[in-house]
Amino acid sequence: MPTAAAPAPVRRLEADHVAELTAVAAELLDIHGAATSPALLADLPRVRTRLSRGLHHVLRPVDTADGLFVVRGLTIDDTELGATPGHWSTVGDAGALWDVVLLVVSTLMGTPIAWDGQQDGRFVHNIVPSPGHETVQTGASSSVLLTPHTEDAFHPGRAHLLLLCCMRNHDAVATTAAGIRLATLSDEDLARLTRPVAPILPDDAYEEARQFGGKPDPVPTLFAAADGLTLRYDPAYTPLEEADETWRAAYGRLAAELARVSVAISLRPGDVLVVDNDMAVHGRVPFTARYDGTDRWLKRASVRVPGRRTRPDAEQHEHGYGQAALEAWAA
Repeated sequence: MPTAAAPAPVRRLEADHVAELTAVAAELLDIHGAATSPALLADLPRVRTRLSRGLHHVLRPVDTADGLFVVRGLTIDDTELGATPGHWSTVGDAGALWDVVLLVVSTLMGTPIAWDGQQDGRFVHNIVPSPGHETVQTGASSSVLLTPHTEDAFHPGRAHLLLLCCMRNHDAVATTAAGIRLATLSDEDLARLTRPVAPILPDDAYEEARQFGGKPDPVPTLFAAADGLTLRYDPAYTPLEEADETWRAAYGRLAAELARVSVAISLRPGDVLVVDNDMAVHGRVPFTARYDGTDRWLKRASVRVPGRRTRPDAEQHEHGYGQAALEAWAA
């Protein structure tokens, strides 16, 4: 659970930035008819060039050791949104304007990606509590702590940035996050955790990947990139029992450090949490889902940053459990 007192960095959108974002999103939705339209995805690079320098500046990359920031200033009308769905597959076009807003924001930061094996290949995922999933380690859970983790840690093509846009959060359920560059580890632990010892398996949201027949590749937990330490971490899907006791002890100390520097962020409707997926892990505190249409609802987008070098070269040779990432412009 979070113990750090420092709040998450906040970047505020000015009223003209909000108007600019929502107007261009509404225009794209009007032209292309649906947030899931391939033509809309292909149109995003053109839109990026139209947006103001001020908006580009607010939505610049993560630039602090926290590994995250909150974009604040968008407003969402709860009464117009409709009920929180009970499963991502029943969302339909609810909140479609905000799907497009999130795609535009993502495009200012890099290239939006999707997965052929998750949420039908959608580029914006809906994160809602779902009956029967209360205790699993995915975004559909509720009653258990969602363990801090790197998003899609099992895959070498995982996003560099994760964006979570809050649609509804009446109960102020906190998202947790912790930056590796705020943690303190001994040289010995750093040496152990930069060795590829244990694999990271696909999570429960990837049914096809979990059936993959190839041998899992051991991967390093930490990596010293040119600009600082990065991590690849998902203890819920790491078979720790396959590692030696000394390595497991170092991994446990890393977990304790991440807990020490963790922050709890209760997102408000319209807030967009941007997490650098190489620098910070994220999770969620437990809550009790009501399934009455008023539960917490987030929209999620994943972004790759072209040319970024924050990962070991060896990742290029991993099989990715047969999963393929889709890039927005080529979808």
